[in-house]
This record gives sequence, structure tokens and C-alpha cells, in this order.
Amino acid sequence: MNIAVVSVTNNGKILSSELKVLLSAGHEVKRYCFRRYTDSSAISFDSVYAVVSEIFSNYDAIIFVCACGISVRAIAPHISSKITDPAVVVIDEGGKFVISLISGHLGGANALTSLISAHIGAIPVITTATDTGGKFSPDSFAKANDLIITDMEKAKKIAAAVLNGEKIGFSCDYPFRNPPPEITENICGTGIYIGTNPDFKPFPLTLRLIPRNISLGIGCRRNTPFSAIYSLFLKIMRENLILPERVCAVSSVNLKENESGILEFCRKIDVKPTFYTAERLAEVSGQFSGSEFVKKITGIDNICERSAVCGGGRLIIGKCAANGVTLAAAEREIIVDFERKIL
Repeated sequence: MNIAVVSVTNNGKILSSELKVLLSAGHEVKRYCFRRYTDSSAISFDSVYAVVSEIFSNYDAIIFVCACGISVRAIAPHISSKITDPAVVVIDEGGKFVISLISGHLGGANALTSLISAHIGAIPVITTATDTGGKFSPDSFAKANDLIITDMEKAKKIAAAVLNGEKIGFSCDYPFRNPPPEITENICGTGIYIGTNPDFKPFPLTLRLIPRNISLGIGCRRNTPFSAIYSLFLKIMRENLILPERVCAVSSVNLKENESGILEFCRKIDVKPTFYTAERLAEVSGQFSGSEFVKKITGIDNICERSAVCGGGRLIIGKCAANGVTLAAAEREIIVDFERKIL
């Protein structure tokens, strides 16, 4: 996660520094401190409203160390949807309470609240109904297992059924473990299906969750434009009936790590690219379509297929080429775990 920590007082500055140490182990963290109370490792600002306007859409989570009212007024003009809004957590400057404000499930604010409160000895304040009742939450479950929610209205109805004490049916095309008491494989009025078949609806009200487990490999000529990469990508996804949102990894050879077309493509689909050395790609086992020309230039006979597999999984779409671009895709194996947590 990319996390911003915003503070407005001296005590807040000190606590924000502690939070950066805590969270930097697994996340990218930047501190924003009010100009009067800042230090050399923080970005200073004069107006909390201006800085929030600047950063709101650029971070996965924003942690405020200040009064709750300040944070609410600062984010109010920018709130759009629980699907896209960042997680927002508020901590009082004394470190007594950690409040999950918005995007508790999908954004991860509830998990972030629990993590921080345990570390600083504060009281976590989480008000989402499924969490306060210790019940199964389809939002949190999907987020933790990297599953795409295809219908938020159905997800809300599933959550409501859980709160009403109803059993939730479950059908899954993948191995799974640790189902909670609310989940059953019996036929129910409402249920969850995890898989890629859009026509399979085992329950009268079926919420389909789709795994983000496609690893994409890319090769291209130097200075290939973004449009050529994106066009071939959409064509391949459409022809193979794969939702573009299922892509969780994009890989290539490290000779391409500064290719603007690849970098722009990754920004477009919101996936951080990984670049492997030719030696690492050569170690990947499997049957790949080889090219002597590519081997002469890069040191390996195939970039896209080897990159896709190196990113994880088995090759499901071999090399496809157009306009100086080659793409391939692999599918990662998954195990669905109801006890998996985000963060």
C-alpha cells in the first residue's frame, strides 16, 4: 500500500514518525506535517485542506493524526465510492484512539486500524456492522483473497443476510479452507460463487467473485507506444474471455525497465511492473516459442512467455504479436482462505 500520514501538531509529528517506522516494513509511507511542526523527513504544508486535495487520489490509505472533525472536513469534498476511495484512519494526537473512518473493508481501514492500535496501545474504533458482531464480511474476504467483486449491490445483500443470521451458500472452483459458521456448501437463497464462469449461478442470488491471478508478460521494440501495447492487451483479453481486471502482475526483461509504453500501460491498469534479468528468465522451465533474433538482442529466446511464467503460474496464452509488441499470460494457482487478512 501507498500510505500518507498527515499531522498538524508537534505531538502528531512525533506519532507520525513512529507510524512510518511501523508501516514502512511492508508499505510505501510518506509523512505530511503542518509547516510549524515539521522535520527534515516530512513534506510540509500550510493548509490541510489543500494537501488532502492534492494527495487524496494518489494513496491507498491516508492516516490523519489530528481531531476527527478536521479530517472529516478535509476529505468530504473528495469522497466518491467505497470501491475507489482510499482507506482513511484518524488517530488523536495523544494516541488514545485509532478510528477507521472510511473504506473499512475494501480499502483496508479496519485492518490498518487494528494493526496501528495494537502497536501503539490505543483503543481501535471500528463501527462496520459485520466487524462489531464478529461476522463474515464479503468485502473484507474478497479484499484479503484478491477477488474482484462483480456486483456491489449483491455484496451488500450478502452482508445483510449475514447480519440477519442467515446461512450463506458457497461454491468455489478453487481449493478453499477455514470457512466460518455462516458459510455452507448447501443450497441457500443467497450465496457466493468464486470462479470465472459468468453463466454459473448456483443460488437465487449469486454474488460472483473473480480471482485476480493473471500474470502478464510483455516484450516490445524500443520506443513502442502505450497505445500499441494496450490495444493488443484488450484484444487478447477479449478473445480469451478474461476480464482485464484479473491481471495482478506484469513482467518483462530488465532491458525494458525504462520503456515508457510499458510503464504507462502498467499505470493504466494499476499494476506495478517487475523486470527480470535475462539470466533469471532463462532459468524458467517450460516449452516456449523461441526467436534467434530476440536471443541475439536480449540474451534469451523469448521474453513475453518466460516473463509471464516467471511472474507466477502456468502459461495459458502463448505469444501473441502485433505492431512490435508481444504478450503472453499465465494463470496463478490460488487457495481461498477465509481467515486470510489484509495488511
